[in-house]
Amino acid sequence: QVQLVESGGGLVQAGGSLRLSCAGSGRTFSRYAMGWFRQAPGKEREFVAIISWSGGSTYYADSVKGRFTISRDNAKNMVYLQMNSLKPEDTAVYYCAADYGAVTTRYRVTSEYDYWGQGTQVTVSS
Repeated sequence: QVQLVESGGGLVQAGGSLRLSCAGSGRTFSRYAMGWFRQAPGKEREFVAIISWSGGSTYYADSVKGRFTISRDNAKNMVYLQMNSLKPEDTAVYYCAADYGAVTTRYRVTSEYDYWGQGTQVTVSS
């Protein structure tokens, strides 16, 4: 079992940056592909980024490509989301999620993930 705890959210002006962290528990953390999703009020949860268990592969939603960077440190059981050039439309609750094994073609689908964190709020003011 893996438990996930996000941190690093907050209020930032448009154009600013934030770095989200996701702390994972369990000795099998490195066997999971790790994803970030977000959910804005009144909208469905949407995929943001994913990183393979080794860190060798990453994929991003088109809306964040070139602005966000996902990374991980398996020695520390940590996953990060560096968010630059933030826009008001990035405002949402951000969740990290764990998907056992290799990244599949269904990485955008929430039901593919086995464990979720409780989320951290990101608010971008214009």
